[in-house]
Amino acid sequence: MVRTSRTTTLRRRWATVTAGALVTALAACSSPQTPPPTPDVTVAPTVTATKTAAPTPPKPPAVHPLTGVEGKPAKRPALAVKVENTSAARPQTGLEQADVVWETVVEFQVSRLVAVFQSQVPKEIGPIRSVRPMDPLIVQPLQGLLAFSGGQGGIVAKARSSAQILSNDLGVDGMYRSSARPAPHNVYANPKTLWKQANGSRDVPPGEQFLFARSADEAAAASEGKAAKKLAFSLSSAAKPTWSWDARSRTWLRSEGSTPSKAMSGKRLSAVNVVSIVARHPDSGYNAQGGAAVPTYRLVGQGKGMIAQGGKTVTVVWKKSSPGAPLRLFLPGGKPATLAPGNTWVELVPQGDGSVTVS
Repeated sequence: MVRTSRTTTLRRRWATVTAGALVTALAACSSPQTPPPTPDVTVAPTVTATKTAAPTPPKPPAVHPLTGVEGKPAKRPALAVKVENTSAARPQTGLEQADVVWETVVEFQVSRLVAVFQSQVPKEIGPIRSVRPMDPLIVQPLQGLLAFSGGQGGIVAKARSSAQILSNDLGVDGMYRSSARPAPHNVYANPKTLWKQANGSRDVPPGEQFLFARSADEAAAASEGKAAKKLAFSLSSAAKPTWSWDARSRTWLRSEGSTPSKAMSGKRLSAVNVVSIVARHPDSGYNAQGGAAVPTYRLVGQGKGMIAQGGKTVTVVWKKSSPGAPLRLFLPGGKPATLAPGNTWVELVPQGDGSVTVS
């Protein structure tokens, strides 16, 4: 029996402990280490604000105030001229260049015209006749000039309060008598000379009178109306103008009855818009030759009307709130009725006595 010394035993135990520690160390070195958890981090996106001004809406094109036609408006005032319309006065001079023409019935059942010029300048206008009671109501909203050849004192006074008057009887510059026609059908005027006499308070362009669409297709009659080829007016026993739609020129062509109306230049009288206004036509209290009653129109208030444009017609309601306010047109539902850009003839139809037939 071999006895192991105490020293040998201790050495063997130490070796075993050392070997175990070494194995543990090697195992720790050879196994992968688990990384520490990554904290959740929310990073907000970087947004660079782009600040730009809102786009400027396009500026509407400039238009002539009495026609709505695109172009640079003239700085001159409106010039209204009282033009005769009897057979002795036809063909008239300058009417084909008027922006607006108003046809009215005066004494003896004949019609006279208030021709308004602003966007165009004819070389000559005439024949010019005397002022009538309805003229101030027509021209006052224009705040411009009214040219005529005399008139009764009371009517002239009313005209003076509505416009700067230019009367041949007062010796105004620019009016003269032509040897080509007998009196009283021979007073003519040079509009350039008349315009030069505008004073400070009247030497300004007119405001818009009727409302205009930007294009013919957007006008009230074109979008809301019914097709029409002819307008036959009966303003009085002596005034029966007709208008026929001409698709080629896209205008209404005027006739006196069945006779085509032409200007002295030979150009056919035509209109882009024909407006019918039905209004009371009472005695004004003034008398003409032989005591004949001189009528007027009641144009303050409202009444029935019609617009003809683009080969169509549409019924409207006209309204005029005061003598100085423009006459406005509205569709039956209350929406403003617009005209097509271009010239306009206004037919003042005597209520109860006059009529218009559309065919």
